[in-house]
Amino acid sequence: MAERRDREEGGDALPTGRVRRTARVTGVVGSEGARYARTRAANVARSSERATEALDQRHLEAAERMVDTLGAMKGAAMKVGQLASFIDTDFLPDEYRELYQEKLSKLRTSAPPMSWRKIARVLEEEWEEPVESLFEDFEHEAAAAASIGQVHRATLPDGRRVAVKIQYPGVARALRADLQNAGMILRMAKAIAPGLDARAAAAELKERVLEELDYEYEAQNQRTFARAYRGHPFIYVPDVITRLSTTRVLVSEWVEGRPFDEVRELPQEERDRFGEIVFRFCFGSIYHLQHFNADAHPGNYLLMDYGRVAFLDFGMTKQLDAEQIELEITAIEAVLEQDPERLRLALGDLGFLRRPKRFDAERLMAHVKEVGGWYLEDREQAIDSEVVMRAITAVSDPRSEFFDLMRRENVPANELMGRRMESGVLAVLGQLRAKRNWNRIAREWWFGEEPATELGELEWDYFEAKGERRTRKFASREV
Repeated sequence: MAERRDREEGGDALPTGRVRRTARVTGVVGSEGARYARTRAANVARSSERATEALDQRHLEAAERMVDTLGAMKGAAMKVGQLASFIDTDFLPDEYRELYQEKLSKLRTSAPPMSWRKIARVLEEEWEEPVESLFEDFEHEAAAAASIGQVHRATLPDGRRVAVKIQYPGVARALRADLQNAGMILRMAKAIAPGLDARAAAAELKERVLEELDYEYEAQNQRTFARAYRGHPFIYVPDVITRLSTTRVLVSEWVEGRPFDEVRELPQEERDRFGEIVFRFCFGSIYHLQHFNADAHPGNYLLMDYGRVAFLDFGMTKQLDAEQIELEITAIEAVLEQDPERLRLALGDLGFLRRPKRFDAERLMAHVKEVGGWYLEDREQAIDSEVVMRAITAVSDPRSEFFDLMRRENVPANELMGRRMESGVLAVLGQLRAKRNWNRIAREWWFGEEPATELGELEWDYFEAKGERRTRKFASREV
C-alpha cells in the first residue's frame, strides 16, 4: 500500500515505503561502489596524475549523488547525512572526508525543499483559518529545509517576523519506515554514538526521533529553554507563537544571524568565543536546568548581532534527574583525583558496567581519559580533527587498545543522548578549532568554582540574579 501511495503522489513526494526507501539507499551505495571499482581498474593504465584526477572526480560525484539522494528522502536517512557532515564517522574515506563533509553540509540548512502546493496542504489541515487571514505576509519559497520539515518566513498582522516550520506531508510514514529498517537505524545510532552498543542505542534513538514528529512537544521544550535563557547576555532562544503552533506546524520568532559556515571563516578569537558559547549552552544546561538539547549539529546555531548566539530546534531534548547528575560528577571527581577504584564504582552505579569487579580499574581510567580528556585535563586545549578522532577512535575503532573494554561496557538508555550531545559538541568545536581550558569552565558547574572566563563572569551574574547560587557540589546546590 505504501509503495502505491508513493507512486500516486509523484513529483516531489517522499518515498514512504520501507522497501522503496531501503532500495534507494542501497542503490546509490551500490552504484557508486561499482563506479569506484571501474575507476580504479581504469587507473591501472593511467599516469599517476591522471589516476588521481579521476579518483578525485569520482568521489566528488559520489558525494553530490549522496546529497541528492538523502536530501530527497528526508527522515532518518537524511539525518545520517547531516551527522556525517560534521562528525568524523568511519564510513567516510579518510583522504576524502573533508570533501564529503563539505557536500553533506548542504543537508543541514539547504536540502531540497518541497513545493508550496504540497506544504500548503499541511497548513490547511492544521489551521482552521486560511493562511491569508492569519498572516500579513507568507513567503511561499522555503528559507530552509531539514530532515522532517522546512521553514518559511512570514509576518504576523502586528508586524512580527516569524519562522513557520512545517512538517513534510508523508514524513511520519517515511520516518517510521526508516526506523523499521534495522540497517538504517543501526547506522544512524553508530553515527551519533560511535562504539556504543548500537542495538541499545537504536531503542533510545527510535523514541527520541519519533518525538521529533510532535511539534507541540518541541514547542513545549523550546518555551522551557526560552524562559530559562530570557535576557541572557550571550545565549538566545526564540519565543514560540503558541496559538499558531500545532502537532505539524511550529511558529516561532524569526532570528537573523550568520550561519555556522560563515562563523568558520571568522578570525580565530571570534571562533573561540563562539565555541565557548556552544559549550556553555549544551553542557551548562545540564547543570542549570537539568535539561539539555541533544541535537548539537551546526545548522541549529546562528551568530547574532552583538555576539549573541541563537539556538534553534528543540525537537530532541533530554531531562535528567539530580541523582544521575550527582553520579556523573562523582565519576568526574574520581578521574580528577586519580582514583581508579572510585571511578569503577561510579561507572557501575551509572550503569556503564554490568559487573564492575570484572573490569581493570586502571584501564577504565585510561579509557575515560582518552574519550573525555579534552575537558578532563586542566589545560588550555585547541580542539582539532586529531582530538576529535582520538576520542571517537577510543569508543569505536576495533584497532583501539581499549576495544576489549568497549565490547564489554554497557550504555544505559538514559546516557545515550548525553553521549550524542557530547560527540556533537566536540565535532563542532573541532570544526572551529576552538581553544579554551574546557576543564576550568566545566568546574564552574561541577564544583561551584570561580568563573574561568569573561563569558563565565557574565553568565554567573545572570544566573545569580535569578536566584541560583554557585556551591561546591550539584547535590547541595541552592536554586
